[in-house]
Amino acid sequence: MLSSLSIKNYALIDKLHVDFGEGFTILTGETGAGKSILLGGLSLILGKRADLGSLKNKDEKCVIEAEFHIEKYKLKSFFNTADIDYEIKTIIRREILPSGKSRAFVNDTPVNLDILTTLGERLIDIHSQHQTLQLTENDFQFKVIDAIAKNNTVLVDYETKLTDYSNAKKKLQRLIDFQSEADKEHDYNTFLLKELQEANLEIGMLEELEATYERLNNIEEIREKLSLSNQLLSEEELGVLSNLNNLKNTLQRLSGFGEQFNELFTRVNSVSIELDDVFSEIQNQEEKLEADPKLLETVNTKLQLLYNLQKKHSVLSVSELIEIKNKLEEKVAITENIEADIKNEQLRVLGLEKELDAIAAAIHENREKAIPNLINYLEKSLTDLGMPNASFNISVHETNSYFANGKDELQFLLSANKGSNYGELKKVASGGELSRIMLSIKAILAKYMQLPSIMFDEIDTGVSGEISNKMGDIMAKMSKRMQVFAITHLPQVAAKGNKHFKVFKEDIGEITTTGIRVLEDKERINEIAEMLGGKTISTSALEHAKQLLN
Repeated sequence: MLSSLSIKNYALIDKLHVDFGEGFTILTGETGAGKSILLGGLSLILGKRADLGSLKNKDEKCVIEAEFHIEKYKLKSFFNTADIDYEIKTIIRREILPSGKSRAFVNDTPVNLDILTTLGERLIDIHSQHQTLQLTENDFQFKVIDAIAKNNTVLVDYETKLTDYSNAKKKLQRLIDFQSEADKEHDYNTFLLKELQEANLEIGMLEELEATYERLNNIEEIREKLSLSNQLLSEEELGVLSNLNNLKNTLQRLSGFGEQFNELFTRVNSVSIELDDVFSEIQNQEEKLEADPKLLETVNTKLQLLYNLQKKHSVLSVSELIEIKNKLEEKVAITENIEADIKNEQLRVLGLEKELDAIAAAIHENREKAIPNLINYLEKSLTDLGMPNASFNISVHETNSYFANGKDELQFLLSANKGSNYGELKKVASGGELSRIMLSIKAILAKYMQLPSIMFDEIDTGVSGEISNKMGDIMAKMSKRMQVFAITHLPQVAAKGNKHFKVFKEDIGEITTTGIRVLEDKERINEIAEMLGGKTISTSALEHAKQLLN
């Protein structure tokens, strides 16, 4: 329920605040008084795109704020999903800055226009001539029938199952497409995989093979250098070990003359021990050194194989080759098992089809049972609204296609006059007739659904007298279940409201502004009398106004 609306610096509105209540609220005013401006401001709250031209004062920001009581609308999950604090009294604020930028907030949380629009659609329905055209659209017609058929729960089941079915069909097609491509590549992938498997790839093997190759391929030079090293170390007079021993003995004699000399001896002794170890290792390596042409050839063959594989697969390391091998193993395995996977997925698709068909059949049956009730209600309601010869031909036909809301095609036809043929609403109904049909449909929907607040924007255009009185009765009856607003020029409708607001324009100095105020009893009588007889209010108009209000 819309409980209040504040508008600042918008179009002709300088500043206004209005509180609304439950039931049936009337808004009246002369043509051009600003009712459309009020609706425009409210539309911004509901997600309409902002226009810098909307600012009354171009140097100040425009602020529009509305408070809604939302406890009946089951919106907690929406608020959680949108990461907005849920409040029973929810405040929506829209700001248009002088720079042209627009900001929106729900309970002080910034939101984008998509969220604002989705929330707005569930809070208030501004019914204009444009929205009446929805009546001619198949989706809306199905929505009406499904509400009466109480298909809500079964439609949720259908939508869930349809999603599963669509995903299963896509997966099946992907498997079929993959099989088609994989069959072409299978032999080649198998050949590549065999090559990589036979190479017995291991992390670090390339570096190890390269080191072995360098050792075996340069064995004579290595032997020569080891021999020279041995000689340099072990020669009796000029060898490093001999000279180092002499140095060590000399410093040992000095070590008793002070700590600094002892430290030098210790360091040289340490070097001597390390060099002895190096000498032993050189001798050991020299003894083990042996030419092995056969091993050299084997290592070279393995290296060339790895180099060729790297070049073939455009990689620089064995780890990358192993990764390619793993992927090829997956591809080959999938290709070899693909037929079983396709068969399993085909069975799953068939199973989902059977489940979908069963749910769609239940939806169809519920619709068929609901259609006579809808026709009966519409024809009776339209008789009261001046269309006594209106006759509907509504039917659903099962198809082999899966639509978003079942497998039915809908035919929603009208014959507005005696002897005329049935035809689609958009072809055979006038604007006034569509408005009356839409009002009747909104009234029946209010019985079966928790509709948001609704604002009828001159839905009674083109009707008068007793018909307008009946339209007012329908809106008043709807307001027992929901909040209803009516912007109207008809006194018969205006008299039905629980509360009556007047939208007006006034000149303050050189500036024209739009305002709104609630009418007290006497003001309301005068307003309705003026709607009946014009600016000059006669006694008979006043009496007529009192009768309408009573």
